[in-house]
Amino acid sequence: MNIKISSVLLLLFICLSCKHKQEEHLVENVEQNESQVITEKDISRLKYTDFILDTRTEKAIVDWKEYYTLFDVLTNVKKGDLSYFNAEENPHKNLFKNMVENIPTEVDSDAIKARILALETKFYKLETFANISTSTKKELLGTIKEFLVAFSNLNLQMNKKIEGDNIIIEKP
Repeated sequence: MNIKISSVLLLLFICLSCKHKQEEHLVENVEQNESQVITEKDISRLKYTDFILDTRTEKAIVDWKEYYTLFDVLTNVKKGDLSYFNAEENPHKNLFKNMVENIPTEVDSDAIKARILALETKFYKLETFANISTSTKKELLGTIKEFLVAFSNLNLQMNKKIEGDNIIIEKP
């Protein structure tokens, strides 16, 4: 009789302890999801060189609407707003294709097209990480940094192109 009572008590104890562990696990998951939220402060802590456009370069690309669309996305990403990547629609589906097709002649070079392609790759990588619920905050911040660096490198390359075209070399 003692064996039956102790068996029932042991079984009851095991069932109750299992239920308690599941509740702790759910609380832990909720806390992890809240800690994955990216803020403007998190992004401002990223260390990278941010090249801005020279005034001559800005004048050369003033009508390049695809660049400015991408610049708006970048501005939102710097604020921690990744909603552009979570949208049901794909407003960026043809953005990079149109960007290469409509590139202003002043900045049209193979080096700049290569930077646009690199930026496109980082853009889609960021989109993927922003939409995956299993990505960690560290991974997402690393991907955001890669995207920001790729955009900065595009700006640097356009500045170099405009500066190189304006250098007049006199031949003796």
